[in-house]
Amino acid sequence: MRKFLMSLLLLVAWAPVQAALTIEITEGVEGALPIAVVPFAWQGKADLRPVHNVGEVVMADLRRSGRFKPLDPKDMLARPSEVSGVDFRDWRALGMENLVVGRVEPNGPGGYLVRFQLFDVYRGEQIAGYNIPTTARDLRATAHHIADIIYETLTGERGAFATRIAYITATGKIGNERLQLHVADADGYNPQTIVSSTEPLMSPAWSPDGRKLAYVSFERGKPSIWVQEVFTGRREKLTSFKGINGAPAWSPDGRYLAMALSKDGNADIFVMDLLFKKLRPLTRHWAIETEPAWSPDGKYIIFTSDRGGSPQIYRKPASGGEAERLTFEGRYNARASYSPDGRSLTLVTQVNGDFRIGVLDLTSQTLRVLSEGSLDESPSFAPNGGMIIYATRAGGRGVLAAVSTDGRVKQRLAAQTGDVREPVWSPYYER
Repeated sequence: MRKFLMSLLLLVAWAPVQAALTIEITEGVEGALPIAVVPFAWQGKADLRPVHNVGEVVMADLRRSGRFKPLDPKDMLARPSEVSGVDFRDWRALGMENLVVGRVEPNGPGGYLVRFQLFDVYRGEQIAGYNIPTTARDLRATAHHIADIIYETLTGERGAFATRIAYITATGKIGNERLQLHVADADGYNPQTIVSSTEPLMSPAWSPDGRKLAYVSFERGKPSIWVQEVFTGRREKLTSFKGINGAPAWSPDGRYLAMALSKDGNADIFVMDLLFKKLRPLTRHWAIETEPAWSPDGKYIIFTSDRGGSPQIYRKPASGGEAERLTFEGRYNARASYSPDGRSLTLVTQVNGDFRIGVLDLTSQTLRVLSEGSLDESPSFAPNGGMIIYATRAGGRGVLAAVSTDGRVKQRLAAQTGDVREPVWSPYYER
């Protein structure tokens, strides 16, 4: 491992950045559900009108899911804000199956009350409706929450719009890059800088409660594993051994952190008890073993190993025991993680020399390739298991992309400048 000069590392506790990720839907579901989301009415003084229209945020969320086809507001025959203004015949004539109306009104100093209703157009019935108090700061988050309610009501699956993503950007010329670890809403808005450095940053990993990030930083010329509170910026260095300190992965209960260390000469998987800071080896092998990830029930840890001659995915009980090989198709399978239900893995697999994102069904052992790039990497499941976010290349630079687990919905997320890499989707969390 090459020597690094001492880095200048700037810690920023939830500091705003300028460039949001722009989402482009490159492929959606044929036969997506028609829905009308009327822009939410403002019922207050004009000069106090919120910056964001809740209805527009909800509509954008539903559109980018690929499961819905929202009606363009310019094609709406009316713009009601409550049931008394709804004529279901208008919406039937436009071919809408569902309708969302709502309004926002002042609710104390700096506060708002958001009211919305979801209707079945053909039955002419309300099927969901809530009054949600919020603030100017949390207005977009409230809109995402409403989109989650609508998504779950109409699909039966939990939404993931009110979650976040973490990712790393690189700007500047090679050899003089600035690396930054960011956190943004799942739609790319509200990006915040967590850490900024002139030396490498890598392997971000969310804690199960969504309040901390573990990551690798090359401060003072060598890799160390850090854990940092997202909102306060407070952080703690966990390891700084000679050699590799990499690939941190949280246990589902947040008590342990698996990692790859070469402190004893070879790269192996270790588990740290975060309360007592005690390490124990999970693997002891001559092969290179890295990229651990926990099963949702906490019983197993998967990892990448070349003990069979090429990188493949293995599974081992978290308490110790024999390792079991899970991947056999192809000569390269790496960077795996579990789906939230534990039934499948997402991973990087090699296809005709290209690196693609795949999903391995653990019951049938069927590996399905979902992406189409040549250098796709770092896949991460959404907390509802419906989408996978990953890093790829487009236009000569790194961007993020997302694909549904059935392969039918595809998106691209790009920043205005620089390379974007190593995304990881947050768990569900309480604000």
